[in-house]
Amino acid sequence: MLTPEPKIDRILAVDDSPDNLFLVQAILEDEGYLIELAEDGFAALDEIEANPPDLILLDVMMPNLDGYEVTRRVRTHPNLPYIPILLITAHEASSVVKGLDVGADDFIRKPVEMEELQARVRSLLRLKHTIDERDRMAREREDFVSRLTHDLRTPLVAADRMLNLMQSQAFGDISESMEEAIATMIRSNHNLLDMVNLLLEVYRYEAGRKQLTFTPFNLCATLEEILDELTPIAQDKQIKIIRDFQDDICEVVGDRLELYRVFINLIGNAIKFTDKGTVQLRLYRSPVPNPWLVLEVEDTGIGISASDRASLFTRFRQGHHKRSGSGLGLHLCQRIVDAHRGKIEVVSEVGRGSLFRIKLPLEINGSGR
Repeated sequence: MLTPEPKIDRILAVDDSPDNLFLVQAILEDEGYLIELAEDGFAALDEIEANPPDLILLDVMMPNLDGYEVTRRVRTHPNLPYIPILLITAHEASSVVKGLDVGADDFIRKPVEMEELQARVRSLLRLKHTIDERDRMAREREDFVSRLTHDLRTPLVAADRMLNLMQSQAFGDISESMEEAIATMIRSNHNLLDMVNLLLEVYRYEAGRKQLTFTPFNLCATLEEILDELTPIAQDKQIKIIRDFQDDICEVVGDRLELYRVFINLIGNAIKFTDKGTVQLRLYRSPVPNPWLVLEVEDTGIGISASDRASLFTRFRQGHHKRSGSGLGLHLCQRIVDAHRGKIEVVSEVGRGSLFRIKLPLEINGSGR
């Protein structure tokens, strides 16, 4: 079995002085690094964007585009991986502070000492390798979960179709006890399929692969649709649902399907964790000067303890109540609300109920999402 050749670290040295570049190149090439050179900030940015190096050695004082601005642009570039930046400066502490504030990782003073430069380069490259390995493992984990959930959905969907055919007696008559058993299997299969779909959605958000579609829609009509679906469950538990919608803010902009997921989760939870009393929905505009569209879901249920509230939106966090689910639903709700530049808040008291409050900007701009 062939052993892959070790990767050679690429270092981009940026300085407007050819003599300084020659010195840095001579010091570091002896250490086995591949050194690339740029004589100004603009040339450096072009090289970094075209072929990101493993480390940037950056002179602070350069004409036209100094090292601070190059650092700032690298750190704010949305498509670049993490690249350590080592500033080279002849100035005092104030310039160092400014460089670190804009995103540099370390600094070294002129005149450059060979052993110090080599040590700082080794240190920053170790940091780079550690972060790259962590990111690689995270991507592999996300890809594994994504593939696993896709693979799980196929047999679950097939099983659901087969069970429905059996329930409709497509393969022959079934007894009453068998019909009850099939109904139980269908419910369990649906629960498992819902969990798989939920897990897939969570990882799409966390991997940055979720694309939202912002369009105008009627929020009041959406909420009524959700209530039509959930009201029979509330009626079975003799829970009264109270609506209080401010009609003049029903027209909103957002991803309707994703917000539908948030609202049905919160309203469904309110019904699920309430044994008697009411579930109230309030839709209104918050006061100026910073108006929000606000939806409140308040119940008279079992409430949430302070310890559970502290980690309520953490993924895979399960409450201590026997009705608690997978611990993914509220985590996904927060992801969706965050993607709409909104806020989700909770106020609760054990034994007296909970209030979940969703705040969304009245003018949601979908560009860039």
